[in-house]
Amino acid sequence: MAQIESRRGRWRMGISERRLILLFGDFIAAASAAFLALYLWAQIDWLGFSLVFVRFRAGWFFFLPLLWLFLMINNYDVIRASSWGETLRGVLFSGIGGVVLYLIVYFTSDPGSLPRRGVLYFLVLVILLTLTWRWIYIKIFNAPDFLRRALVIGAGESGITLLNVIHAINPPPFTTIGFIDDDSAKQSVDIDGCRVLGDNTKLLSIIEEEGITDVIVAILGPMNGEMFQAILDAQERGVLITRMPVSYEELLGRLPINHLESDWLVRSFVDEVRISPLYAMSKRLLDIGGSLLGLLGLVIIYPWVAIAIMIESGRPVIYVQERLGQGGKQYGVVKFRTMNQDAEADGEAHWAMEGDPRTTKVGMFLRTTHLDEFPQFWNVLKGEMSLVGPRPERPILVGELQKQIPFYRARLLAKPGITGWAQINYGKGASVEGSAEKLEYDLYYIKHRGLLMDLWIILRTAGSIIGFRGI
Repeated sequence: MAQIESRRGRWRMGISERRLILLFGDFIAAASAAFLALYLWAQIDWLGFSLVFVRFRAGWFFFLPLLWLFLMINNYDVIRASSWGETLRGVLFSGIGGVVLYLIVYFTSDPGSLPRRGVLYFLVLVILLTLTWRWIYIKIFNAPDFLRRALVIGAGESGITLLNVIHAINPPPFTTIGFIDDDSAKQSVDIDGCRVLGDNTKLLSIIEEEGITDVIVAILGPMNGEMFQAILDAQERGVLITRMPVSYEELLGRLPINHLESDWLVRSFVDEVRISPLYAMSKRLLDIGGSLLGLLGLVIIYPWVAIAIMIESGRPVIYVQERLGQGGKQYGVVKFRTMNQDAEADGEAHWAMEGDPRTTKVGMFLRTTHLDEFPQFWNVLKGEMSLVGPRPERPILVGELQKQIPFYRARLLAKPGITGWAQINYGKGASVEGSAEKLEYDLYYIKHRGLLMDLWIILRTAGSIIGFRGI
């Protein structure tokens, strides 16, 4: 029996393994689309498919699969990739982004230098082949034999929170069999469709009978020795043991600020948050290079944006607003004005919300296209901000939020950024509740930050803008 379950467990893949499978499948689909598009273009519009044709007319076609992966960069969230609706939306938006990108290149290039039909064939084929591959992925890898089977230890507030997170994901990331808890009052109790199956003495037998692959420990307080030993015995049998905060991170890409122990926070934000000098230097070089490119773009767009703002609502075009930077140091963030001049006539700070009536029509366009952020590249060049980091908040709002949200000031451990993990995954937090959820993403970034993660966020931000997804 144990050998059978062990063999099954090898097919139950984690998030990183599924992401690699998605990436590989998308690349094969895009490469196939490029080859078929070349073949159709050669057969229909030219004299036939040949090495000479590929070499002199369409060699650049081999870069199209990589471009497609870039356009698909926001579609590698494993949870969203398991939903057909999210998949269809994501692939179609990537296709629209490809069309817009090609039209920009086409109309800014020399007449006749780029083909129309060949790229049209590729875009149609890559969308169809990618959708076909993603449909196959959903059908196969959401099947029961590929899902992990989880048992949660601890039926208290932390365990219930995790169960709610799992149930909110559709389709679920794994099958939750039930709870284990030593509290006699909770035995056989049904909690949102999952029963408390027993105490620590039954842990190993339940693992054997149910083919459990994962045990998630959701006990935040003291743990008795018998439960601890039972967990160690389960680990020796090949079961993956994970703490609740870690599972929460893996599933949502953020930290559960209401379910963390003080010693865990000390380990994560004192011991683990130290960054290497190499990363600090690399990040600063990336900031300088990115800010110079951004300022070049600002020089190009400034006259047109300035004229549009002044025609609609007059001066000023640029405004400076106090924000809190790293370590709580205040600085003036530079932005294009997107609101009316009397947006805060009462002298009070107000939340910026979606569809804010104070926003001008030009300001709405600038926000949608993120052109309003371009002046902030000056803050990046000065070292007050970074390309990637938590969004800077106003001092008065930080003062209010840190009274209501635990660990809110911890986000000031990192330099604020133009874009960040919270922006690409959540957006604006226009309330205390929204700011709390956004903080969970910010703390996840601070804990896991590194050069590769910064580059990944920059690429996803660019992909969001090109694909009209917004951030």
